[in-house]
Amino acid sequence: QVQLVESGGGLVQAGGSLRLSCAASGTISSRDAMNWYRQAPGKQRELVATITSDGSTNYADSVKGRFTISRDNAKNTVYLQMNDLKPEDTAIYYCNTRSSRYLRNFWGQGTQVTVSS
Repeated sequence: QVQLVESGGGLVQAGGSLRLSCAASGTISSRDAMNWYRQAPGKQRELVATITSDGSTNYADSVKGRFTISRDNAKNTVYLQMNDLKPEDTAIYYCNTRSSRYLRNFWGQGTQVTVSS
């Protein structure tokens, strides 16, 4: 199986920055894409950023130019650098991957990001 553990969340003022980390363990493949999702209170979970095995990235329109996703395959870790944070970025952020071995999604427990105005 795959275990994902997020860290790096916290409280920050608008305009500030945070860096989230997602440490993966278990039977994880560097060929699998990794994703960051977020869920704000009363809202559906939304895809924030994706990084593929070859390093290609994709972002939600709401975070383009402010967030950067990266991965270190040697450390089995994915990062989300978040700059110029806004109150609307407040949410629980989840790491996700769809395993090519187990043919299912795996999720971390989430990390809270709160941006004050």
